[in-house]
Amino acid sequence: MAEQMGSKPRSVAAIVGLVLGILAIVMSWMPIINNFAFVIGGIGLVFAIVGLVGVLRGKKVGKGLAIAALVVNVLSIAIVLGTQSMYSAALDDAANGPDVVASEAPSAEGAEGESAAGDAPETDNLAVGTPVTFEDGVTITVDSVSSGLTNYDGSTVIGIHVTYTNNGEGEYDYNSYSWKGRDAQGAATDPVYYSEASDDLSYGTLAPGGTVAGSVYFEGDSVSALYYPTIIADAPAATWAIA
Repeated sequence: MAEQMGSKPRSVAAIVGLVLGILAIVMSWMPIINNFAFVIGGIGLVFAIVGLVGVLRGKKVGKGLAIAALVVNVLSIAIVLGTQSMYSAALDDAANGPDVVASEAPSAEGAEGESAAGDAPETDNLAVGTPVTFEDGVTITVDSVSSGLTNYDGSTVIGIHVTYTNNGEGEYDYNSYSWKGRDAQGAATDPVYYSEASDDLSYGTLAPGGTVAGSVYFEGDSVSALYYPTIIADAPAATWAIA
């Protein structure tokens, strides 16, 4: 006599898949932990597929459970991919700081920065005197260059005078170590001590509407000044030709 549907066992694979899927979807929103959610969701998806195949072949019951497990696990994997992309973008923004939105002196009409075609502003090898404005409203300018300076130990030093203007709504942290000097071979080095300096930039916090200026000094063979919005930025936001 044919086996009745009521005597068929419920699909354990579907149940396991559903439990793993629920666990994965709960974890999928959590930074770092969602790496484990991706693995759990993948394993749960395998169980869900196995359970659904068993049900479709008539060996098990629990089609609704198997479909639910399949959907939940696929959804958890999709959430992991989406949230990781979102967190990655947020971390990248935090590491590299705000983007440059303008890098040209104001025109006769008072317009700044980007061309009429909407092209991205130039940020590399800018001329001394070119202001760079960031999306947070801060404008930084390399005002002038003092070359051929002699340090206490006889070494040659080159200095740049920079100005920060905060037209944004929040405070802005500035630091002389946001700058590097790059030589003709492409090597970038931190600022150096100059014994005759009287207006070092140093560091501090600039309030909205405020302006601060000072000098930063590099090794004498530096040909470019590089500005990094954060100390962990992987590339300079803007560079100025200083030699």
